[in-house]
Amino acid sequence: MPSATAAAAKTLLTPSDHTLLLIDHQSQMAFATQSIDHVTLRNNVALVAKGAAGFGVSSIVTTVASKSFSGPLFPEVVAAYPDSPVLDRTTMNAWEDAQVIDAVNAIGKGRVVMAGLWTSVCIVGPVLSAIDQGFEVYVIADACGDVTNEAHDRAMDRMVQAGAIPMTSVQYLLELQRDWARAETYELTTGIARIHAGGYGLGIQYAYSMFGASEGH
Repeated sequence: MPSATAAAAKTLLTPSDHTLLLIDHQSQMAFATQSIDHVTLRNNVALVAKGAAGFGVSSIVTTVASKSFSGPLFPEVVAAYPDSPVLDRTTMNAWEDAQVIDAVNAIGKGRVVMAGLWTSVCIVGPVLSAIDQGFEVYVIADACGDVTNEAHDRAMDRMVQAGAIPMTSVQYLLELQRDWARAETYELTTGIARIHAGGYGLGIQYAYSMFGASEGH
């Protein structure tokens, strides 16, 4: 019989152990996205971007054909990374772009978390490619979207079958925090959650306003 210890699984994310790759959260790509409500998509992307930036996660932001077709990034991503370069590509698969790969290698982490538009093209491509090259890959499913539910779902199935680990935006944020006793990021995490985490965020606001209560206390 195994012996339990008070320790986290190695597969759980920490702010310092992975690279976040945000791919093509652009207006033109969002127009045709139907698998998730546009407001919900923007909210989830904002939660991920704010959380990663606040926790100091190594992040890469990339676009495709931003000048000629796909248009600007979601303003929420720009706000989270105001001073970060945005890598614009012609390749649908970001993992085939030399500047993206140079950035991944410069960061030098073997674990990659990805989200973007569309799931079946601009996410499947780099996820399968990264897995093929030995990276451990996570996909934030609700910060992705596609032209139909079927397209998104089958893309997620394909990636999971290949070894990708699916997760959600709130799960990502809370996994970075992990322990409410981590006071240095407590206000960051609950502040983002209050704005972007739906009913959970309203619950935090209610408990704090009505009783002065907080998570873990």
